[in-house]
Amino acid sequence: MGKIDEVKEMLNTLRIAMSIAFGMLVVLIGSLVKRYDSGILDILFWSGIVFSICILAVIALIIYQITKKTKEIKDL
Repeated sequence: MGKIDEVKEMLNTLRIAMSIAFGMLVVLIGSLVKRYDSGILDILFWSGIVFSICILAVIALIIYQITKKTKEIKDL
């Protein structure tokens, strides 16, 4: 497999991972809003808030990697 094909495959994998992370974030935020509306602010709610922040950090890292790989394709 050529170098460009390898980079393109990694780029596709990162895009899929980003899509999954966004899906998880949407479901999690929806669940947190439901708990907030119900007035249930327990440890599960606050754990969800922390996990949401972690997912946002992961998404930021994935976007950084996608940008890096896109620039790498441009250089090939």
